[in-house]
Amino acid sequence: MLNTGSESPPPALLEMRAISKSFNGVRVLHDIDLSIFPGQIHALMGENGAGKSTLMKILSGAYIADSGTVRIDGCDIRHYGLNEAKRHGISVIYQELSLCANMSVVENIYLGREIRRCGVINHKAMTEGAQGVLKRLGVTFDPHALVGTLSIADQQLVEIARAIHADARILVMDEPTTPLSSKETESLFTLIRQLRDDGVAIIYISHRMAEIYALSDFVSVLRDGHYVGSLDRGTLSADTLVRMMVGRDVSGFYAHERASCTYEQPILRVRNLTDGFKIKDCSFDLYAGEILGIAGLVGSGRTELARLIAGVDAYASGHIELDGEVVAIRSPRDASNAGIAYLTEDRKALGLFLDMSVHDNINVCVLGSDASLTGVVDRSAGNARVKQAIEALNIKASPDINVGALSGGNQQKVLLARLLEMKPRVLFLDEPTSGVDIGAKTEIYKIINALAASGVCVVMISSELPEIVGIADRVLVMCEGKLVAELGDRSGLDITPETIIAFATGSDSLTLANGDLVQ
Repeated sequence: MLNTGSESPPPALLEMRAISKSFNGVRVLHDIDLSIFPGQIHALMGENGAGKSTLMKILSGAYIADSGTVRIDGCDIRHYGLNEAKRHGISVIYQELSLCANMSVVENIYLGREIRRCGVINHKAMTEGAQGVLKRLGVTFDPHALVGTLSIADQQLVEIARAIHADARILVMDEPTTPLSSKETESLFTLIRQLRDDGVAIIYISHRMAEIYALSDFVSVLRDGHYVGSLDRGTLSADTLVRMMVGRDVSGFYAHERASCTYEQPILRVRNLTDGFKIKDCSFDLYAGEILGIAGLVGSGRTELARLIAGVDAYASGHIELDGEVVAIRSPRDASNAGIAYLTEDRKALGLFLDMSVHDNINVCVLGSDASLTGVVDRSAGNARVKQAIEALNIKASPDINVGALSGGNQQKVLLARLLEMKPRVLFLDEPTSGVDIGAKTEIYKIINALAASGVCVVMISSELPEIVGIADRVLVMCEGKLVAELGDRSGLDITPETIIAFATGSDSLTLANGDLVQ
């Protein structure tokens, strides 16, 4: 159980002392100290590149520290590695789940630890053992189901079940809520608290402040490979945490460094757009130099609406106007030709070519403009383009490095750079700061504000209400595939988290400022 302070604290379950690590002569961890106690949710925070993942890979035994000591139950562990980590009950659930999709839930739980009788796998005993741990987690899916057929939330439960079944005493969770809905997130939080109450130590890594406040008993911060300090639950402060992580004041986090939108002639008009499945009769206008937020619960249809307008998916009825003229958008190329670009919410699977260089990722959509009549590509033009993008967007990478090796924030900026080379007039950004640290978020917000100041119409979809409230000029709220409200000066409704949630949950209706009834 969590120590309340009324009695002496329990001894540390894990102590990492003076841990250092270098790669290719570059030191990425500098004498890090970390203490973890049983029955405690210990958040680990820091910008991308701060050293969190490297430290956790040393804890898991995947990396060997150059120097320092790992101590468990007060004893120094010599030759610490994968086997020692497993033997002492340390399990890591990474952001990219490490399950075998073509194997069953039972097989994944017992992977590498199969029960054998006379050399033959005992499937009955494994099923019984798996059912016991799944019942403890409140799982309802079939233990014989193939993992690849399960939802991401259920796959995550399989990862946790595997860790619990292996008698995990320390469970590391790296950005576990990124793919989850709000309901799934709440279920995960309930499970994490249950594990804490059972005495498991949880190391929780997240960039989302709300999660840190909701869960953590203790927070430690890394910056540039150094241990900065720690705060307990009673002294948690967003301002203090941010300053510890970035080393500077970010009070102007969402600051609008641009003039307000005048709402004159709309650039883009969407009328009665329907996909015949999820999106129902959606209409709205978009103005030059405006940042329009689209908010709603996960599953409300925000991404589906953006994909229709960007030509990724086909709409069944309705139409889209650009500068007062109806445009036929049936493919991403149609959208690009019309000046509409879309940044996907899944940059790794749908946006970037992870095995290609920064240079090639930025240039991939404009290579044709560099080719001569004979088909020879002028590489110098691409080089100049990439150099300018790296400087303008503060991408911390060389042109030749593979994008897969970059931090989340730098990957996102590379994807943004590619879209900006297309010179869009309308830019849809779907969860542009997901999995991105606070420092990179600040830079992305500055880029968005600069785009709006230059006259680009920006549509921002985000699940983070403080982000939407902070940066948007207007906010449209979606619920069950419909646009149900407009918030902002034109409608007379303030842009607040409370108002957004009220409409997103279907508790009210509103006539849009341009006269279109949307609910």
